Amino acid sequence: MSGCDGQYERVCKDEFASIHAKLDRLDEAIRGNGRPGITVRLDRLEQDAKRQARLIWLIVGSAITAFASVLVAWVTG
Repeated sequence: MSGCDGQYERVCKDEFASIHAKLDRLDEAIRGNGRPGITVRLDRLEQDAKRQARLIWLIVGSAITAFASVLVAWVTG
């Protein structure tokens, strides 16, 4: 068993510590840890994209309505 313990101390312990530190950094990036993380930022981007799409449809619908009104006024007048 002591051979395995020695190998763990020589090889694995530093590697596991390095992997653990990298996982902690990834977890902090995803969750944010007091700051907006990737999930919050992605949610905000998705909400902005939905708002922008609604605004574009509103503008397009208004333009079509205005064009149709002008066309009807021209045809009937």
